[in-house]
Amino acid sequence: MRWFGGQKPKEIWDEDIQWPIGDIEAAHRIRDICRSAADSAEKVAGFAGRPDNNKYHAERYERAAKIAMEIAMKIADDLLRDSAVRQIISLCVKASDLRTARILFRAIQAASIREEVLQDHPILQQ
Repeated sequence: MRWFGGQKPKEIWDEDIQWPIGDIEAAHRIRDICRSAADSAEKVAGFAGRPDNNKYHAERYERAAKIAMEIAMKIADDLLRDSAVRQIISLCVKASDLRTARILFRAIQAASIREEVLQDHPILQQ
């Protein structure tokens, strides 16, 4: 809680990562980032077309998505990486950032995960 001009708490995606971390820990971190940024993503979607109305939430969502994508690129296990990318896609769809979601969707290699993503987000079929 920030009272009387105290410092803002650090966001989970702003915390330093002591590399190397394992693939499972990276996937957990991505999941936590996506969950933490979900509220900002929803607000970004609600203010679509009026970016000046909620600059804080837009920047917060973009930072979280960027860091999550950077972590996902470092996951060596293909299936675990696809699962983590699925989390990021859900965050992007929640923010109505369909351009990024479609790009990430094309990066998923596992057919089962691709099908699940399409079931959850049929708008990506286009």
